[in-house]
Amino acid sequence: MQGEQQGPFRPDWNSLAAYRIPAWYRDAKFGIFIHWGVYSVPAFGNEWYPRNMYIQGSPEYKHHIATYGPQAKFGYKDFIPQFKAEHFDADAWVDLFVRAGARYIVPVAEHCDGFAMYDSDITGWNAVKMGPHRDVVGALEAATRQRGLHFGVSSHRAEHWWWYSGGRKFDSDVRDPEFAGLYAPARPRRLPGENDEKEPDPNHLERWLPPDTAFLDDWLARSSELVDKYHPDFMYFDWWIGQPAFRPYLKQFAAYYYNHASARAQGVVLTYKDHDFPENAAVLDIERGKLDALRLLPWQTDTSVSIHSWGYVKGDQYRDAKSLIDELVDVVSKNGNLLLNVGPEADGTIPAQARTILLDMGRWLTTNGEAIYDSRPWLLYGEGPTVVTSSALNTDLQEFTPEDIRFTTSKGALYAIALGWPTHGELRVQSLWRGTPYLPGPVCSVQLLGQKGMLTAVQRDDGLHILLPSSAPDEPAFVFRILAAAHSGGRCGGALVAAAR
Repeated sequence: MQGEQQGPFRPDWNSLAAYRIPAWYRDAKFGIFIHWGVYSVPAFGNEWYPRNMYIQGSPEYKHHIATYGPQAKFGYKDFIPQFKAEHFDADAWVDLFVRAGARYIVPVAEHCDGFAMYDSDITGWNAVKMGPHRDVVGALEAATRQRGLHFGVSSHRAEHWWWYSGGRKFDSDVRDPEFAGLYAPARPRRLPGENDEKEPDPNHLERWLPPDTAFLDDWLARSSELVDKYHPDFMYFDWWIGQPAFRPYLKQFAAYYYNHASARAQGVVLTYKDHDFPENAAVLDIERGKLDALRLLPWQTDTSVSIHSWGYVKGDQYRDAKSLIDELVDVVSKNGNLLLNVGPEADGTIPAQARTILLDMGRWLTTNGEAIYDSRPWLLYGEGPTVVTSSALNTDLQEFTPEDIRFTTSKGALYAIALGWPTHGELRVQSLWRGTPYLPGPVCSVQLLGQKGMLTAVQRDDGLHILLPSSAPDEPAFVFRILAAAHSGGRCGGALVAAAR
């Protein structure tokens, strides 16, 4: 990593506060995350299989011995030759994601297991030298940029410090120095005498044993290598970078990444979780999470089409398109983006359930995308009875009602997005009552996207009453394009005030 201070940014928070979120990201709204790696070969439990198979007594530990034999004879490394990716087609993947309506694509470059899915000069345990014998990240970058989408990568390397620690407690291949390049350092996570297998509270990171300088230097080198080789528009880090030992390294990396982008006149996004960065130095990501209110700074939630695992596992459950479209609408109305994960099978096949979900979302966005892409939040994010709780790892599927409405603005129009179809032939938008101060003048036209002609609408003291067609369109959510008259001259299309610019 050379020249990290060459450019407008220095590795300190005051300098990094000059970072600005690029317009492309605020306009894109919807991206695809890809968890694909060696862990898709056993396809059991979840993508933490490589750790959990070395945790004595865990379901993965028992499954592994019953299926493959003891870990001393068949370890995680032995799945790598089976990870052939024989049906991997980067162009076909990207074509599917384009049809889904995604505007940026983010494969996992290295998960916690330590196997790099790219052409790394730092580790030989990578997809070019082993397994697929292909630069998976490079192939996806080329296919993504060819289609005019933005490209990103994610790194979960930080957690590798303790990932394989369970394998040191019994006879397993983690103990074999020959395989240290994959498994090491495999250090304990907890203080001596504490239960290393029990998940610590991530809000009390001081109880974790901090990584040493050699590991932190390696983390910084691998992160910078991804920037140098693939020039990502988007960089995602998983949660353990919040460990206090990483703080000086986060500043060094952010300055390097932002200066690299500045030299290329490239707008980039770097995400963080919890309080790992100051909020003005990068973009907040809430894993499988939600916000209960509009946030003036742009943010992101990442979630998955699959419920139990980010990577592919046999027999997983899947979300339906409606629940994900509702989540997209809710997030966008609150000034956020949705990064939606897909876990391909080991051979490179996208599971049929995932394909169906993505294509259903794409069909909805083809009709209603003008309310999502390039939009900005309105003064109010929405209305309705359903309470959305702010939290990460909030995996409860949100059930919305026809009274739950979300708002966005774009090109002078206000979009009211109803998350259900009223049964009484009329939609009432309470926030748009007669004389509301939120509009530049009275409502002068309402159109249901995907339908011809204008709808009859009347503003009363209790809201805007929209007379609906006799039958509901076959849609999971319904977008109403509303124009208001300017105060002067009664002209339709008066300027709207957005909450965040």
